[in-house]
Amino acid sequence: MKLEVKNIVMITFFSVVLGTMLSTPLKQEVEDYDMVTLSSIDSLKTEVESLKVEVDVMEKSIEDKKEKLEEKKALEGKDDATLIKSIESEIDSIKQISGVHPVEGPGIRLLIADNASEEIVGQNINDDIIHDSDIQTILNDLKRAGAEAISINGQRVVSKSEVKCGGPVIKINKRSSANPFVISVIGDPKSLVASVEGKGTYGDMLKNVYKIKVEVEEKEKVFIPGYEFEDFRYLYAQSKKEEESN
Repeated sequence: MKLEVKNIVMITFFSVVLGTMLSTPLKQEVEDYDMVTLSSIDSLKTEVESLKVEVDVMEKSIEDKKEKLEEKKALEGKDDATLIKSIESEIDSIKQISGVHPVEGPGIRLLIADNASEEIVGQNINDDIIHDSDIQTILNDLKRAGAEAISINGQRVVSKSEVKCGGPVIKINKRSSANPFVISVIGDPKSLVASVEGKGTYGDMLKNVYKIKVEVEEKEKVFIPGYEFEDFRYLYAQSKKEEESN
């Protein structure tokens, strides 16, 4: 009898414990993950590529400055007229690099326009129109191919230029530009054409996969205007000698 009572007590005890465990909600810690879209991935890839191009430009600028330094050392002891001529030449070179002066030279004329055909690529209408990321990627490819000066619909592209979507248009230097987009480029025509039309390039994909209109024409003379805005100045950055930064 005592054994039966003991068994009943034990069974009751385990039943209570088991019931408590089953009735208590199990909490599982789940990490929060941000949603990653294809659009955000493409945007980040474009930004990374743009930064790589900027790094290449900066490295080239460093090499140019080293050459200029050697030239200045060679001018030590020269007469004033020689020094003035050297300074004027350097100022003119800086203006050309900054994009302030209009320039002319051999290059290409690139026309990019939305897919105007009846054939719709995919199920998303956005695949048939030009976006700011498309223009930026093309610009990166042109810079890698040695582009020395670029303009889009008459707007000079400089280091401060922004290419952003603004509704149905794209804003370049804060000015609206509508489809089609005419990109004028100065540089080696063959290299520039290859960077846009070569198999596997972004321009080739736009043309043959998404049916975007991409037309390239080599030109003996391409005119590119200077940067027009008056805000081409730094508000916070100040000039500082290299030895002062240490």
